[in-house]
Amino acid sequence: MAEKEKAKKAEKAEAKKFAPATPSDYAVILTPVITEKSMALIQNQNKITVKVAASANKTEIKEAFQRIFQAKVEDVNVSIVSRKSKTRGGRYQGHVPGYKKAVVSIASGEAIDLFKE
Repeated sequence: MAEKEKAKKAEKAEAKKFAPATPSDYAVILTPVITEKSMALIQNQNKITVKVAASANKTEIKEAFQRIFQAKVEDVNVSIVSRKSKTRGGRYQGHVPGYKKAVVSIASGEAIDLFKE
């Protein structure tokens, strides 16, 4: 009986493992978004906000995230942040570039350390 339980636990541990990350995965997931709101999402709801490639879709983002961080993803929400106009020094017009972001929901019990020392 105990052997069967150990075998089931070993199978679950192996099921968590994902394929190793490829260079194309790092081209899809660019950088984490660090804001007060995104930090609150990490702490309270186990959701991580990242900048992604403009051409990436939800499926690509989910697979790349799982391979890079080795954590099970439950859901992916995608939005496009539009660029914003800025005036610098009262004289120079410019803009802050827009980007595509994804809010990735991680399975309960999973944890990711974005700020490794």
